[in-house]
Amino acid sequence: MKKINKIYSVLALAFGVTALTSCNEFLDTLPDNRAEINTEAKVTALLVSAYPDHDYQLLTEYSSDNVDDYGTNNPNTDRFLDQVFHWEDVTETNNEAPEEVWESYYKGIASANQALEAIENMGGPTTTVLREAKGEALLCRAFNHYILVNIFSMEYNPNDSTSIGIPYMEKSETTLNPTYSRGTVKGVYEKIDKDLKEGLALVGESYYNVPKYHFNKKAAYAFAARFYLSYQKWDKVIEYANQVLGSNPATMLRDWQYQSTMTQTFEAVSQHYIDATLNTNLLLLTGYSNMGLAMGPYYIYKRYSHGSYISTTETVNAQNIWGSEGYYMPIKKYSATNLNCHVFWKIPYFFEYTDPVAGIGYRHSVFAELNADETLLNRAEAYVMRNENEKACADLTVWLQNINRTAKTKGFKLTADTITKFYSKIAYSYDDDKKMVSTVKKHLKPKFDIGAEKGTKECMIQCVLGFRRIQTLHEGKRWFDIKRYGIEVPRRLMNAAGNPESVTDWLTVDDPRRAMQLPKKVIDAGLPANPRNK
Repeated sequence: MKKINKIYSVLALAFGVTALTSCNEFLDTLPDNRAEINTEAKVTALLVSAYPDHDYQLLTEYSSDNVDDYGTNNPNTDRFLDQVFHWEDVTETNNEAPEEVWESYYKGIASANQALEAIENMGGPTTTVLREAKGEALLCRAFNHYILVNIFSMEYNPNDSTSIGIPYMEKSETTLNPTYSRGTVKGVYEKIDKDLKEGLALVGESYYNVPKYHFNKKAAYAFAARFYLSYQKWDKVIEYANQVLGSNPATMLRDWQYQSTMTQTFEAVSQHYIDATLNTNLLLLTGYSNMGLAMGPYYIYKRYSHGSYISTTETVNAQNIWGSEGYYMPIKKYSATNLNCHVFWKIPYFFEYTDPVAGIGYRHSVFAELNADETLLNRAEAYVMRNENEKACADLTVWLQNINRTAKTKGFKLTADTITKFYSKIAYSYDDDKKMVSTVKKHLKPKFDIGAEKGTKECMIQCVLGFRRIQTLHEGKRWFDIKRYGIEVPRRLMNAAGNPESVTDWLTVDDPRRAMQLPKKVIDAGLPANPRNK
């Protein structure tokens, strides 16, 4: 039987083994601290560790255009966050540093690979449990690689066969001196596609105790819709989104109206947001995380913030196609010395005490990684790309009326004409010689065709992106739209009045910093670093 090397996942999957093998003879041979995986129960238990236990959301949210710099004298930051906000190669370490994200997702891949090998060694997926476990393992392997390639590489471009990817691990490592290749982004996407298709054919949920923390069927279809949106396979986006949303998408969406009637405390609202019984929540992930504090009613990390300026010019409270504000759950507004922040209560904060007497332990959070609301907007985008504007507008209307009281009360219905008329008249952000004139619209420079600026298709995409920016606020997903659509991002230093004072940096459309730098120990072990402009 194949056996799991408990030490291997910490060393080899961090790609730091090659730098460690010469330290002493102890590392020259594989240790024998192993556990056999030879039953259905052991396979399914192993797959719990195929999901990451560290989040990427902080890295990508603070890299995006959802935050501004609220002053050099603001103490609510640290060196790590400074580096992330300024798109620097991160050298600091903590639970949300690139090093931890890299290791956590590759450790998940290692567990998935071990499960797949164990299933084959048991004679293959000959039972319902083993068949579904194989599907879960393949989906985890695909998902983990998908997140890694979209963080540590440039965006997918079907016409680019050279853009550097990330190692795609399809088997367990059995040596202490492995050689890895990063391959290409295109190659990584092809392998994700293969794993995803095979996993979708096998996925089930017969052995799950809490399906929402696993790749249940709807979660698998939602991931497929997201992946194929990145892969520019519009028909497949629609096919799999349909499996999630059914014939009445409104019943799958978050009940914002009910949420507005709840006890309005951060704890109650944020914990309801990730409730596993809600139809919209399809896959929930846990992680050692500061996000519940950073995106909650606390000072922590508030030097860089989704403040009043972004909120009122670009996102939630900006003048939009239905007007402004009017949400069932209005964004919470905080203003004080060194505090200018508009946040939705959606990322809960939990603390695990390891020593209650000393008051020390670990910060945790739970994330609604895949949900029906995002899936609906993904389908709307695919409809736009297929020029099925009436269907796209129907999806956008359902989303808008579900989240916005004003739109629902007025029976606001979107059409291609109303969308084109509204967005074609709005100025592009930073259009005036890159001055800080912000609107809900930005120049889009994707590697695929969306028609002319101010044309119907481009205006429709502007609407989808604007809605998805609101939907995914604080969840780190805006960063992936920035990469896919070539959206340029200024780094703005705000003045005491909360308005832009100066621009300290500018992320251009092909800036290599869009691919986060690999962890230092991975580079030191011999994996090629991402290129940087001198």
